[in-house]
Amino acid sequence: MFNSLSKPPLAALGALVGVAALALTGCSGAGAGAVPGAATTNSASDTSSIVEHAPVAADDLIVPDSTMKKIKNRGVLRVGAALDAPLLSQQDPTNPDNISGFDITMAKMLAKYILGEPKIEVIPPASETREALLANGTVDVVFNTYTINEKRATQISFAGPYFSSGLAVAVKADRTDIKSIDDLGGKTVIVGANTPAVQAVPGKQPTAKLVDFATDPQAVQALLQGRGDAYVQDYTLLASNAAKEKGMKIVGEPFTVESYGIGLKLNDQQFKTFINNWLTTIQENGQWGEVWEKTLGTVTESNTPTPPKIGSVPGS
Repeated sequence: MFNSLSKPPLAALGALVGVAALALTGCSGAGAGAVPGAATTNSASDTSSIVEHAPVAADDLIVPDSTMKKIKNRGVLRVGAALDAPLLSQQDPTNPDNISGFDITMAKMLAKYILGEPKIEVIPPASETREALLANGTVDVVFNTYTINEKRATQISFAGPYFSSGLAVAVKADRTDIKSIDDLGGKTVIVGANTPAVQAVPGKQPTAKLVDFATDPQAVQALLQGRGDAYVQDYTLLASNAAKEKGMKIVGEPFTVESYGIGLKLNDQQFKTFINNWLTTIQENGQWGEVWEKTLGTVTESNTPTPPKIGSVPGS
């Protein structure tokens, strides 16, 4: 399953946006200034039907004095999420009321589970502010390519993991002979300088010839220009690139593992159990896979992955 040694910079993209200035409220049919997070009309990213048919928690699961009850009384789920992460959580520049992607759809489904409708307030975090936003109650949850690790788990709690990323392989869109890391023996492979791919690729394919570039845009251009047979980078970063550059695609599944969790306030075990039970429900019902297929799955030729096992990562 998906995961990597390197954390893509997507989680930090929200740092470029003022948190207070861009706290956006989202719900279906909301008025001016609200951000319903409704998907765009592009069929590759339209997850509105999935959200519409998402499960709603039974009344007895919203127990008195719980975080779930407080959210329900408030009438909105406050979410730490990016606004500029393609296929994960991206605001439509032509229609700011629309935010689409895997992470934001998951957040809307969680809101539907708690509230009966997908009302969310999106607050873009910086990678260094996520723990503080949870600790001070600014947000209820963080969906932000938030890698689970034991150090972070001393400051906040993690539900999940709900998704696993990792180093993956991208090639030009018209290429058919490379389907995974297994096909890179003897090939010229583009990597980012000082990224985990520098060690991981030779570990899998000792005969591959590495060509490194200082930045991700340089590496993408090198791939599109044919200066390498493949580009190895974190799956979510490759997916973001492929969403913008139609000349490239992802092949196969990630061959390393980095698990993402839903960030929660520290030691709220009741809320954590509630969310983990919700994750189990949408995984078993197939809705997790449907969201993946409409978002991250649109730029890869691999099959729908198996969701990561909840509680399977130290710190989760």
